[in-house]
Amino acid sequence: MGKIAIVTDSNSGITQEAGKALGIHVLPMPFFINEELFMEDITLTQEAFYQRLAQDADISTSQPSPGEVTDLWDRLLKDYEQVVHIPMSSGLSASCETALMLAGDYEGKVFVVNNQRISVTQKQSVMDALYLRDRGMDGVQIREILEKEKMESSIYITLETLKYLKKGGRITPAAAAIGTVLKVKPVLQIQGEKLDAFAKVRGKKQAKKVMLKAMQEDLDKRFADYVSKGEMCLMLAYTGNEEEALEFKREVEAQFPGYEIIMDPLSLSVACHIGHGALAIACAKKVCL
Repeated sequence: MGKIAIVTDSNSGITQEAGKALGIHVLPMPFFINEELFMEDITLTQEAFYQRLAQDADISTSQPSPGEVTDLWDRLLKDYEQVVHIPMSSGLSASCETALMLAGDYEGKVFVVNNQRISVTQKQSVMDALYLRDRGMDGVQIREILEKEKMESSIYITLETLKYLKKGGRITPAAAAIGTVLKVKPVLQIQGEKLDAFAKVRGKKQAKKVMLKAMQEDLDKRFADYVSKGEMCLMLAYTGNEEEALEFKREVEAQFPGYEIIMDPLSLSVACHIGHGALAIACAKKVCL
């Protein structure tokens, strides 16, 4: 097969700079802050985002316009024979459905992967796509393999504040108020399509213990076969609290010796809904031929 371009969006956590180094094309996700449009990692940095979040600015997420998506594809198809496009999970954004619809006009040239991932697990899918491409797979084969393994990942997240879950309508104001007084820290999970509640605990320290236990159980049971073959990757993500994340990384390294722990900032599309100070631990199966 001839040249294949790999496309993803900034929800993967892959920056524009990293994308260029890897040979990946990254669509920036748009944000509206006090009704002004910003593009992640182009006109909106991580630092600027959290500064505006702290100022209680009105922040909302959006998706790349159909024109922006097809313009990128059209440019790439001048130099490449096929495009493999890996957006964030269809359960968390409409951007995947939009891309699938648009790809109908590019039959045999554009292959949209709906593999239910986001952030560090989405990034692993992108790296898997590069691996498969470099081993001679075409767009059809890459999409088929990534979608076949789409549920082979797991994410657990704990939050510093319930404010943004309340703001997004995911919990009631009364529940948020009680949780704040009692120092309740929710642990959330992403198992494919959506963000769900996993546990409620008292304090961040206990929340980290719950996440580590949940990840240990996933690796010991759900993914045991992949672990025995050395096919699981372990990752961490955070929202603006790098120093705390580095401390958590040391705890994870102690509990899971032998793993290379990849750590990246959580995508701003998720951070918008959970706020500053979140910690996440994730795992994903890597594609091996």
